[in-house]
Amino acid sequence: MASPFQVQKIATLTGHRDCVYTVEGAAQAHQFFSSGADGMVALWDLTQPDTAQLVAKVSSSVYALKYLTSQNWLLIGHNQNSLEVLDLEQKAIHKTIPLPAAASIFDIQVNVELSLAYVGLSNGSLVVIDLEKLEVTASLLLSEKSVRSIAVHPEGKELALGLSDHRILILDAQTLAVKQTLESHTNSVFTVVYSPNGEYLISGSRDAHLKVWQVRQNYQEHASIIAHLFTINHITFHPNGRLFATCSMDKSIKIWDAETFKLLKVIDKARHAGHGTSVNKLFWSGHWNQLVSCSDDRSISVWALTLKEL
Repeated sequence: MASPFQVQKIATLTGHRDCVYTVEGAAQAHQFFSSGADGMVALWDLTQPDTAQLVAKVSSSVYALKYLTSQNWLLIGHNQNSLEVLDLEQKAIHKTIPLPAAASIFDIQVNVELSLAYVGLSNGSLVVIDLEKLEVTASLLLSEKSVRSIAVHPEGKELALGLSDHRILILDAQTLAVKQTLESHTNSVFTVVYSPNGEYLISGSRDAHLKVWQVRQNYQEHASIIAHLFTINHITFHPNGRLFATCSMDKSIKIWDAETFKLLKVIDKARHAGHGTSVNKLFWSGHWNQLVSCSDDRSISVWALTLKEL
């Protein structure tokens, strides 16, 4: 079946001096942040993609950023045993929150309902931060290997953790009790995400498989798809929830139907002048449906996906 989309690369953003590991939405739909191995945190504007504003510089690699809308803060997860809280209005670090372990921060997610941030660490810990007090309220050692990825259910009652020991843990968001363990992947689980309607949890792994779990059927496995050639680094949903995108160490980005889980489009170097090395993270903007990708090749690409005319 022919793809319903046309894909056009509309910008290549350069300026980072090393691998770009993460991209994150900002206050406006046309803005996003990026960071990576050079420790620079940049703010980009999709309406003027040629220039970026440097908003912070930290002393080590950044794998995770999280924007907090109500406070206009950016949480910066770097490798110096602390979480930086950047006040974007003041353009200054508002607080440095020490973390209880010497470990890299692999993911940061927020539960708006509970005003909590969940931080996944390379030593297998989940750290919980009260966003009003800006203090660590809990630290749980859940694995001998990394907590790679965190997803908060849209209703805020549960969270899913993807671990390097191949497991996915489902936790109660308030008590942090482990409600369920999903064991189907055969390698490190690099990415987990809930569908916007809360029906599905989708996971991607170093085993190159996508797994689809039915949340309301006790997380029963709904589908297992050999989705890429190598590690699936990240999964993100389109703002309308009907599509999702995956990116991989195999240098490609793939677009999927969120109801049928059918592959709709492959974006790669050969066909679309895609990335030359691992694609690490994606951000799907509400600004003209533009999809942003970042890579070990030090660049950020902006893609326009448009429906073909019938």
